[in-house]
Amino acid sequence: MKIGIVGAGNIGQALARLASTKGHAVMLSNSRGPETLAETAASIGCEAGASHDAIGFGDVVVVTIPFAKVFSVEPEPMAGKVLIDTNNYYPDRDGRIAALDERKKTTSQMVAEHFSGARVVKAFNAILAADLANPGNVPLTAGSGRRALPIAGNDVASKRVVADLHEQFGFDTVDTGGLQESWRFERAKPAYCIPLGRARLIDALGRAQRDVELPHGSWWR
Repeated sequence: MKIGIVGAGNIGQALARLASTKGHAVMLSNSRGPETLAETAASIGCEAGASHDAIGFGDVVVVTIPFAKVFSVEPEPMAGKVLIDTNNYYPDRDGRIAALDERKKTTSQMVAEHFSGARVVKAFNAILAADLANPGNVPLTAGSGRRALPIAGNDVASKRVVADLHEQFGFDTVDTGGLQESWRFERAKPAYCIPLGRARLIDALGRAQRDVELPHGSWWR
């Protein structure tokens, strides 16, 4: 499968490395141009390109840039793609967004509205980059077996694509439903970035309350 990655931060690089290791063709991109990624891409074993190149390249496109910058990405080239949205809303970084503060929408619903022709799946937002870079080597906080990661999306076939990537990367999947449910594993919820087995993740998702946030940074270890 061809995977384009928009954003070459820690999450983007970790996903590029995992996908390349599993035999996928990967193009990593950033806003500064492919020449700034030459060394990184060579170490990963993937291609480097501009953001528009990565979008055109991928059957699956991962958007992993600060949330407020997502809406500066041209939406039309994303039409028909499976779009993996790894983003989280951090008001100190992104500025205040009324629709999110008032809990009228989820981040992924806003992403889907912007990229209206894409098939958006919320995934890989509830795991620390360091954990993603070392799947299988991070002990579970609770539960047994493999670590599980949550997803949400309105298109069943696209969620299967992401669940298959989870499987290849060494994770179980918990499908929370449509994009309207993705708040359950966004920032400051019980499932956010906590290493949990499948049963404990389901429990944490169920305990989430829309208007209750955990203390900032409580997910860091």
